[in-house]
Amino acid sequence: MSNENEPLGSFGTLVREPEVSEDDIAGGVKIKPALRRTKTKVEEKDDVQEENGVLFWVNKSGFPIDSKTWERMWDHVAKIHPEGYGMVHKIRYKQDLTPIPIPQPPHNFSPTLPIPDRLEKIQSYMSSLQYNHTGTQFFEIRKNRPISGLLESAREMIRESLPIKCLEAVILGIYLTNGMMGVERFTISFKSVFGGNAHRHVVLGIYYGGKYGALGMSRREDLMYKPLTFKSLSDLVFDYEKAYHKYWHELKKVKIGLPIPHDPHSYEFINWKALTLSMNKLSQKEASKDLEQMAKTIRSKDNDPQQQITIYSKRMQAKSWTASQSQSPRKSLSTTFDIKDTPSTLSQTTLKQAAKIYRSQTAVHDPVQKKKQSGTDASADYQIRI
Repeated sequence: MSNENEPLGSFGTLVREPEVSEDDIAGGVKIKPALRRTKTKVEEKDDVQEENGVLFWVNKSGFPIDSKTWERMWDHVAKIHPEGYGMVHKIRYKQDLTPIPIPQPPHNFSPTLPIPDRLEKIQSYMSSLQYNHTGTQFFEIRKNRPISGLLESAREMIRESLPIKCLEAVILGIYLTNGMMGVERFTISFKSVFGGNAHRHVVLGIYYGGKYGALGMSRREDLMYKPLTFKSLSDLVFDYEKAYHKYWHELKKVKIGLPIPHDPHSYEFINWKALTLSMNKLSQKEASKDLEQMAKTIRSKDNDPQQQITIYSKRMQAKSWTASQSQSPRKSLSTTFDIKDTPSTLSQTTLKQAAKIYRSQTAVHDPVQKKKQSGTDASADYQIRI
């Protein structure tokens, strides 16, 4: 263990540039704000993610946490905490800290326990893990992983019982609601702007028995859990919008995903944005029509992979671009392989082809979008939470 008075090493500083306004548009293409950080040569391959307008580190070493990630976490905490390194030394080197009780996950529910009560217990468990304020996300969540891989991350969250953020809470909520008959789960993502900075958030939407609700984690209580009391999807989304306005945030975009399968061994991918709404450009009536059209898709048991969601607003060009929820891209492969290929080669080839099929099914053929991508700095390798 390092000496108490020894300063921590330098791990770079997370830096944010101001969000570009709607007026900062050249040739019809909106210029994305640069998200960057100063870094040492050793840190060049480390990922940075964003949530609620705050950049943070991601633990990519797994558990137990390696020494570099551990030292970097304390270094970042010292930089953002008012007491600085004094707080770090006071807590890190104290030998008689109060033990933290490990909450028990609500795995086995009584068959007679109503679904709303089960959801409330799940939310209570996630809240008992507490929100992660350390500036380092303990569990790496890659949104392009298949469901089976994401649920393995949820099991790890339960084993380690560490504080979590909103994206981790969504994956944990999917795991804990698996197998609940009649319950449809889908993601709801938000992008808001306050003080020139973009803030991103995501919750797990729930549909059951004609009612809507949500599970999630946030610094604000009215931006996370919503009980199953909302009669429509639009009522649920507008309730979140009201909460954003309460905190003087302008809600820019809302993204609704498709229902998530209950099979824990599925190789399907979660669709995070079947519908995208620009809330600042739509009237409430237009947004309600689009959301209710999406609600019909969520309630439907047959999700056509070629189906496109009709958007009523003339300003909106968004459509749903989704991989089939009833069949995995990996399972849909029909390819002849050379008999000389080894099993490892076949596995790698299958995975690459599955990813290629998924990208082709989720691609948006938009010349403006291509122009955006071509103008993006390739060196800015950041995973932005949305």
